[in-house]
Amino acid sequence: MAKEIIHTDHAPKAIGTYSQAVKVDGTVYLSGQIGLDPASMELVDGVEAQIHRVFTNLKAVAEASGGSLSDVVKLNVFLTDLSNFALVNSIMAEYFTQPYPARAAVGVASLPRGALVEADGVIVL
Repeated sequence: MAKEIIHTDHAPKAIGTYSQAVKVDGTVYLSGQIGLDPASMELVDGVEAQIHRVFTNLKAVAEASGGSLSDVVKLNVFLTDLSNFALVNSIMAEYFTQPYPARAAVGVASLPRGALVEADGVIVL
């Protein structure tokens, strides 16, 4: 098994013991992204801005792997407030087109750095 570590400066650097993504053969495992601005490493303000930043960060890592968001086959979204689920859906439609990836949306008590949303995913190239 050949494992390739994916890194881009267009997404936040890892804030722990993980890589932005790992590619094995034609599959890319995207680590969770929160609404961190990659330049400042600070959370953007507000849930809407954080959702956009999460998908922008995932897009940057996907592109660094040689793929795109259209190659995502599975997406997991974690929300500290499930009342933002409809907002996630509307913003997600700006980044993904049909056929949409499989997805789970999960309510959680808290996320790193006090983030309001996090998402990770799997790409098949």
